[in-house]
Amino acid sequence: MPPGWPEEVRPPGAPDWERTAVAWLFDLVPPDYRAHEVLRRYPVLLARFAGDHVAAGLEAARRGWRTLRVELADQLPADALEAAMTAYEREGARLAAAARGVEVVAGALRGERWVPRL
Repeated sequence: MPPGWPEEVRPPGAPDWERTAVAWLFDLVPPDYRAHEVLRRYPVLLARFAGDHVAAGLEAARRGWRTLRVELADQLPADALEAAMTAYEREGARLAAAARGVEVVAGALRGERWVPRL
């Protein structure tokens, strides 16, 4: 599998791999996205929506990490600021991994095949 492939998604070509990809992608987006039949019908479009959503969340986490101390330093105790910074770091790492996963899953949904390089 390509680097970054989500463990929740079966490998391309495996039985029901697209079903697991769609379920994983829907888990990344707000629940209201499930109401859009077009996203169920076209998984590659769902991957686009998921990629946009994850990218926005990643940017928000990065912005929060950069601005938290300046904006809330006088309103929160130091331990709360440190805990919030840790939360932003963890969320950023999770979202960065999700973004990589969306990218490789979207490629597979488009029919791209990964070939390991030596």
